[in-house]
Amino acid sequence: MKASELRAKSTEELSKEMVELLRAQFGLRMQISTQQSTKVDQLGKVRKDIARVRTLIGEKARQA
Repeated sequence: MKASELRAKSTEELSKEMVELLRAQFGLRMQISTQQSTKVDQLGKVRKDIARVRTLIGEKARQA
């Protein structure tokens, strides 16, 4: 997910996106811990997306 795509979204949409990403992160952590998944790199991508969304939520909060 690119930051330019996220900048076009509203704060409510970013909050929903954050919830979805946190659920995805939890699911990936469980799959990795139970050795059901070997896609360890996906976890890193989700973590970076979470950081992007949190950064944009903070930027929008400072602007308001």
